[in-house]
Amino acid sequence: MDRASAPPETSPATSPVKQVICISWGTKYGPPYVNRLYGMVARNITPPFSFTCFTDDPAGLRPEIEAEPLPPLDVPMPTGTKGIWPKARLWSPTLGKLTGPVLFMDLDLVVVGSLDDFFSFGAPDEVILARNPNTPLERLGQTSLFRFPVGKLVPLQERFRADPQGVADTYRFEQRYVTREAPGGVKLWPAPWVRHFRYHCARTLPLNFFLPPKLPAEAKVVIFPGGLLPPHAIEGHWGPNYRAASPGEHLRGLFGDRPDPPLRYLRHYLRPAPWVAEAWRE
Repeated sequence: MDRASAPPETSPATSPVKQVICISWGTKYGPPYVNRLYGMVARNITPPFSFTCFTDDPAGLRPEIEAEPLPPLDVPMPTGTKGIWPKARLWSPTLGKLTGPVLFMDLDLVVVGSLDDFFSFGAPDEVILARNPNTPLERLGQTSLFRFPVGKLVPLQERFRADPQGVADTYRFEQRYVTREAPGGVKLWPAPWVRHFRYHCARTLPLNFFLPPKLPAEAKVVIFPGGLLPPHAIEGHWGPNYRAASPGEHLRGLFGDRPDPPLRYLRHYLRPAPWVAEAWRE
């Protein structure tokens, strides 16, 4: 399914086993999302690889998934912040039996191409993040998909542990904290590899009423920050406050109980995305 060739920055100096990790807590996503992620990884990676889920409840996970307890982080999580600060558990000195570089993947992303280049790009001791298109004037990474060596981010965790609320208030998002403070700095994946569904796939008005969301030609992974999730894209609606509707029904909603102001409501019409349905499966 991969349509991109390897860039010149790739390097063979990688672990022979490609180590993929994710984290799951609570009930928002759970085993169905973890199992789908495993299925997407297995279809789009050259073995050998491992897939480890750090979770508070391993029930319902596929037997191929290595389930590990959540790394301990006994501090109150920040409040009043948009950052996903429980990810700070992954900045521990150890992560189960894993050593060396690991590729972290959010549960709500969609794999649409080969993952192999994410393990050969850059050096094994580097921290490499996706690009955040939401802040074009700021070089900001996105932790939906990032690689780091186990233990390298311990200084970030220690500072966070000492003052969780203060760190969150200063940086707002955990990805800004990692981007700015990771030891040795960070590198970003080539932009075409990781695409943002809302920015790079969803059509703009008026094309969104006539064409389904597009799959960018060189994409390997599509991320879904901001509440619009793969099942919404499959069904053809913007998010939990919308419902799948025909164009006529959607336009009639302008005169009824709509979730957004008129122009935003029209921009948020979404046709179903068949390519998401094809990729996002166990």
